[in-house]
Amino acid sequence: MPAMTATLISFNEALDLPRALASLAGIADEIILVDSGSSDQTCEIARTFGARVYARKLDSFDEQKNYASSLASNDWIFSIDCDQELSPELRSSMLAWKQQAPSKNAYEIPLLSNYLGGWIRHSGWYPEFRTLLFRRDKGKFVGALHERVDAQGPVGRLNGHLFHYTIRSLAEHRAKLEAMSTLAAEDMFARGRKSWCPAMIFAPPWTIFQRLVFQLGVLDGRRGWLIAWYSAIHIYLKFRKLGRLLAGEKLAHRSWPSPGET
Repeated sequence: MPAMTATLISFNEALDLPRALASLAGIADEIILVDSGSSDQTCEIARTFGARVYARKLDSFDEQKNYASSLASNDWIFSIDCDQELSPELRSSMLAWKQQAPSKNAYEIPLLSNYLGGWIRHSGWYPEFRTLLFRRDKGKFVGALHERVDAQGPVGRLNGHLFHYTIRSLAEHRAKLEAMSTLAAEDMFARGRKSWCPAMIFAPPWTIFQRLVFQLGVLDGRRGWLIAWYSAIHIYLKFRKLGRLLAGEKLAHRSWPSPGET
């Protein structure tokens, strides 16, 4: 029976964290949470669920998650975000996985995202598979902004969804766009990207068309239209900010928005 450590990184996640930790009951043999300076009850909540809590300033998402993995007592890591929850089917699948010797070094899990109170099944958000269960000596997170697990060897797949409660309000979405577009612009700048104006002009309308038509966002109704619109705004903002960086400006950083921010 493989022992498994669940790892989470956090910043002001008191609203979502209890649901995530409760869904790990009977699944995780150990829980580790790395917090980057929460001012709410995040750390206290984690401890009530038996988690080991550590503090570390966030430099990048991949390094923060790799640091959490390095603290684990077990070889198997299950990385879950604080705004996620194991579905009953996924819990059953993971319990079955724990009853036998794993045949792969890593396993991917399908995400199902909840946006403004509704489940999104198109718009480029679904189906989405993430490698989240892996041997830490055979995989690690890469990517400062859109982190993913780089695993050695073929990747298996578990049944059931990992529910992802993404955004509760349009104000929260706008705040995340502001924070994420700054990080994206700085990442492009660090990688030496020079061209920004054509992408700022032409990529946003193409993104709207792609989300609504090719990715069938129209079938998600009002939420699909909002996802398409805000996806285009994100593209516009990150390239506009890249242009500012190339002009020698410094970008202001806003704090990561709290769930349901108004």
